[in-house]
Amino acid sequence: MDIQKIIIVSPMIKELAAYLEHYNLDKEFRYLTEDTLTEDDLEWADAFCGFQIKKNTDYSKVKWVHSLGAGVDGFLYSQDWDENVLLTRTVCSFGQRIGEYCLSYILKDVQAHQKFAEQQSEKVWRPITPELLGGKQAVIYGTGEIGQKVAGILSAFGMKVQGISLSGKPKAEFHQVAAIDSHGSVIKEADYVINTLPLTDNTADFFDKNLFEQVRRIGFINAGRGNSLVDTDLMDALEKEQVRFAVLDVFREEPLPASHPFWKHPDITITPHISAVTTAKEAVDCFVDTLRRVESEQVLENKVDIRKGY
Repeated sequence: MDIQKIIIVSPMIKELAAYLEHYNLDKEFRYLTEDTLTEDDLEWADAFCGFQIKKNTDYSKVKWVHSLGAGVDGFLYSQDWDENVLLTRTVCSFGQRIGEYCLSYILKDVQAHQKFAEQQSEKVWRPITPELLGGKQAVIYGTGEIGQKVAGILSAFGMKVQGISLSGKPKAEFHQVAAIDSHGSVIKEADYVINTLPLTDNTADFFDKNLFEQVRRIGFINAGRGNSLVDTDLMDALEKEQVRFAVLDVFREEPLPASHPFWKHPDITITPHISAVTTAKEAVDCFVDTLRRVESEQVLENKVDIRKGY
């Protein structure tokens, strides 16, 4: 595939441009923001690189689209896609970042950080023996590259980690992998449930009342997609103590509106979509590597299966 004219759309275009200069690519670039991108730009370009932007963007005008994020639901979910347009995604340190993110909140739980903070504010000296991670069970929804990395990190601390995927195909990092249509038997014994699933028609509204009724006093971490969670059902699950606490990094609407009840709930921790940040350097390195593979028609490990949505 011959790629000569490339559009880069991102809030960090200055940083991306600076790193791209180091590669001395013999290409024409247009660095734009979401507000300045026009149909004429898409007519001009061979390739588009960025995060998903306006819903009515016609990506069929280009040959190749590269997502600066790991997820591509912004391009595919509830939208038509011309299968003649190649779609790739960024692969970098996302799994390590999400793994450490999840580990930090699980450690906070077993080490009783919240309880000790409350006792300090009340000037109470009351020893509590922290629990050990060994023997705790985590269930990770999504056994792709990110889910596998999270599983490896948690397993290294002695946790029993189960995986849930569409196929149920075994993966070395997991104690066991179950198919998504039989996940109920796995989550009954879970101490922690972690979502790393991409957003597709199959995963939208997946974490709902029916799922939460099958668990007991879990810690729930959502580092996948906000649309996979039914917000009101999580609130009910917290009320019923099916869920002890929730850590949420992704939401249906971002930024999360100030009026949303999640903000004030004492058992919910909110982070502003930072569990897997794309750095400018990693984004450029992956983009350039993919560009070279696209032009030389090499195998693309980061090619998106349009039908699957990831």
